[in-house]
This record gives sequence, structure tokens and C-alpha cells, in this order.
Amino acid sequence: MGWIYVVAAAIMEIAGVVGLKMFSRQKTLINLLLFTGGFAFSYLLLYMALDFLDMSIAYAVWMGLGTAGAVIVNMIFFGESRSRRRIISVGLIIIGVAGLKAVS
Repeated sequence: MGWIYVVAAAIMEIAGVVGLKMFSRQKTLINLLLFTGGFAFSYLLLYMALDFLDMSIAYAVWMGLGTAGAVIVNMIFFGESRSRRRIISVGLIIIGVAGLKAVS
């Protein structure tokens, strides 16, 4: 159950990052709610995951998935750079997250 919470928290963190990007471009209530709600639910789900997982593992996986997901979403939907080095770096983050999950 803890891993479900961590993955859901990472997805909500990505939603928060998208909301932040959109809110920085256009200050609307919808963008503000996506920004604040995404991050708020992300922290709530991470908090719930800590009932099942060690904080060091849960936090690292949450942060890694959220970071990699945010980079990928921004490359796809907001036209950010898709350089080879950037893609390799995201791949390394995902490998690190998988490694942490494998040892826990």
C-alpha cells in the first residue's frame, strides 16, 4: 500500500509542477488550484506512505519520480529541451529510483 501512496504522491507532485508552470504564465483560479492542490495532495499522500515505508526510501522515490516525471511532462507539453544529456539524466534518475525500490 505504501508504494501506491508514493506513486500517487509523485503523480500529484507532477500535477503541482504543471500547475506552477501554467500559473506562472496565466494567473487563473484553475491554475492556482492545480498548483496548490497538486502539491498539497502530494505531501498528504507522502505522509500516508510513511505508515508503510521508511522515510529515506519513500522520500527519495517520491522526489525521483516527481522530478523525472516533471521533466518528461515539460519536454512533451511545454517544449523544453530534449537534448541527449537531459534524457540520459532522467534515465539515471529512474534507474536510481528502481534501485532503491529493489533494495527495500
